[in-house]
Amino acid sequence: MADQQAQERTEKATPRKIQETRRLGQVAKSADLNSALILLFVAFFLLVTKEFYLNSLGRFLTGYFEQFLSAKANELDLLPIFQGLFLQVFLLFLPFLIIPVVIAFGANLLQVGFLFAPGVLAPKGERLNPVSGLQRMFSLRGLVELTKTIFKIVVAGGITYLLIKNQLPSLIKIFHCSAAGSALVIVNFGTRILLYGALAYLILAVADYFYQRYEHQKSIRMTKQEMKEELRQTEGDPLVKAQIRRRQRSLALNRIQQEVPRATVVITNPVHLAIALLYVEQEMEAPMVTAKGAGELAGQIKKIAQENNVPIVEHKELARFLYYQVEVTEKIPVVLYQMVAEILAHVYRLKKKV
Repeated sequence: MADQQAQERTEKATPRKIQETRRLGQVAKSADLNSALILLFVAFFLLVTKEFYLNSLGRFLTGYFEQFLSAKANELDLLPIFQGLFLQVFLLFLPFLIIPVVIAFGANLLQVGFLFAPGVLAPKGERLNPVSGLQRMFSLRGLVELTKTIFKIVVAGGITYLLIKNQLPSLIKIFHCSAAGSALVIVNFGTRILLYGALAYLILAVADYFYQRYEHQKSIRMTKQEMKEELRQTEGDPLVKAQIRRRQRSLALNRIQQEVPRATVVITNPVHLAIALLYVEQEMEAPMVTAKGAGELAGQIKKIAQENNVPIVEHKELARFLYYQVEVTEKIPVVLYQMVAEILAHVYRLKKKV
């Protein structure tokens, strides 16, 4: 059933659908990309500052051990020493706590932008359902996650093996070095493992990010029925809109049939637009638009005007202005008085000749 429904989802998600899923916290995001960037930045930070940390840590420990040995075997004397040691070590390693938080926040911001979706934290019944859990485990997504896990283990193991093989002479020297020298060799080795592993992990994470985007876009696809429903919700039912258009057209035709026979003149552009003007001397201050139409309605206006011997005058600029700027039952603006007066004078001269 789920496969059949997935096959029916052939339409690309609309902006509204994308916004709704985003509001629910359903976005394309790779957790591996966050982890890879954190590892990479920590590795670079450690690579640059390892000697400083080793020297500082050695200095702290030496100083506090000297205080410890010189202190009396009294709990009150030892407590300040341990408190000071803990505080110094905490401050020393504080960047390793801050960097992951900052990088994780930045990586999330880079992937999905600023997003607050409290609904993600709400408990969901399917997460507690063992059947759903098994289905997720043996799904394509579960297979991909298993493949990524195996890849991480293989890469980590391979990098560690190659580094041990290449650095074996240096590692053997730790048995002949001082404590500080041995610590430096171990930290150098660990930093290399972390750095190379982070770079390999980053390659996997970038690929995973694009895969997650593909899967997300696929999961939010819509059926044709969902597209129709959304169209109804956003723009109204097409059937209702068609009925409204038919009703408006009917009203427009009725008005045209009533007003055009009484019009003084019809202005055209000459094919697509037609506007009926009425002017009654001694009764009206200015000519008034009594009907107008475009396309088929313009054809109806001209037809009715011809049947009722209403003069038709072609004037493209005036027709466009009247159609787009003057509503039905409105008087023409003052700027058109001179132009329309000349047309009316021409119409009156034609009527006198007839």
